[in-house]
Amino acid sequence: MASGVFDDALIKHLWSSDEFRQIFSDANRVQKWYDFEAALAQEQADLGIIPRAAAQEISAKAKIANVDVEKIAAEIRRIKHPLVPALKAVQDLCKPENGEFIHFGPTTQDVLDTGTVLQMKDAHAAYLRDIKAIGRELYRLSEKYRDTPMVGRTHGVQALPITFGHKAAIWLSEMGRHYERMRQLEPRVFVGGMVGAVGTQASYGPQARELERGLMKRLGLGVADINWQPARDRFAEYVCVLGMIGATLGKIANQIYVLEHNEIDELLEPFSEGKVGSSTMPHKRNPSTCEAVMGVSRAIKYNVALMLESMVIDHERDGAAWRAEWRALPEACLMAGGMLATMKYVLSGLVVNVEKMRSNLDLLGGFLLSERVMFVLSGKVGKQTAHELVYEISMHGLEHGISFDKALLADKRVRDAISEEELRAALDPTTYVGRAPEIVDEVLAQAKASGWLN
Repeated sequence: MASGVFDDALIKHLWSSDEFRQIFSDANRVQKWYDFEAALAQEQADLGIIPRAAAQEISAKAKIANVDVEKIAAEIRRIKHPLVPALKAVQDLCKPENGEFIHFGPTTQDVLDTGTVLQMKDAHAAYLRDIKAIGRELYRLSEKYRDTPMVGRTHGVQALPITFGHKAAIWLSEMGRHYERMRQLEPRVFVGGMVGAVGTQASYGPQARELERGLMKRLGLGVADINWQPARDRFAEYVCVLGMIGATLGKIANQIYVLEHNEIDELLEPFSEGKVGSSTMPHKRNPSTCEAVMGVSRAIKYNVALMLESMVIDHERDGAAWRAEWRALPEACLMAGGMLATMKYVLSGLVVNVEKMRSNLDLLGGFLLSERVMFVLSGKVGKQTAHELVYEISMHGLEHGISFDKALLADKRVRDAISEEELRAALDPTTYVGRAPEIVDEVLAQAKASGWLN
């Protein structure tokens, strides 16, 4: 029986992807610990701290293929320590005189924290790849539908015309900021830990700083200015940004979901052959892919909250806070990876119903253009007077089922102020999208100039 949604054979595809499950698998986690131990041993040998033969054998044997993860897990449960059994498994593979030098100086959190950073770095590369792919799809949609008029909605109801390209360009701009955030946090987050039991590096000896620099260079990580075992802002920042990305993806998915309602019918998520919408209603084509993203985007925010809670640390190390991270951080990474992969698929196959977008502009019988008519009238009767006049006519027309043009022309004050021809022109929704197309051009140019889509 599966222990949770991430490894449940029936629904795990809704919560993450195979790629991210591999990154945060038991095997890869232990391998990252071994990568730390091997790199440390090699650097210590270079500095003459441990024998060269010991470093060579530790490096050769510290491979996940050489150990039994299930046995390590069983031993962790027995001795109640998260790392020692994994170290002992490699030590037992080495000659006694060489195995003695594994883990020569570190504390457990040095290894586990740095291993987590290495996993996150693997995930980070995939995030950047998928954010770029989503950006390219949004760029395509913005450019293609630059001039395609549709209803803009505020408070859930029709407000004024926009273009679909403008809507997509907002999403593009937002994802571009997320890409910037992800790149900007790299030097802060991707640093290792090699500080010893309480952060003073006492166990590493007089060459500690030189050793740390060499170790992190081997691992491809930065060097922290000071112990960060009691300062968890790095991990919290990363998960906060993942939460923001998840919120954006959830918002886009929700927009597609709403615009897929039969009564609106402006967008459709991709439909694959054989996809079933209902066990009892054969006609249904449910927006189930977007629903999955919306559900996961709601869940990830609680991992953000748990990571913020884990920033409150007792003294120089706090196992309770640390253990909360063990759940919240991998889960957030798994969920973010799954949402990005899913939305990449949705946006690449998004169906845009241009005809329905156009017909929905006429749904209110012209009242969608009340602002424009008000401004046309304001030049003749004054802005506040025009607002009161159009409000009065609009409420009367809406309550009595009279179209906007007829309601306007029935009022002598309107007829005296503007001609019927002038009024008809003002009621064309396709010509009242403001600077939407030009704004799209500006966003596209900025995205291209920044190079983040390359």
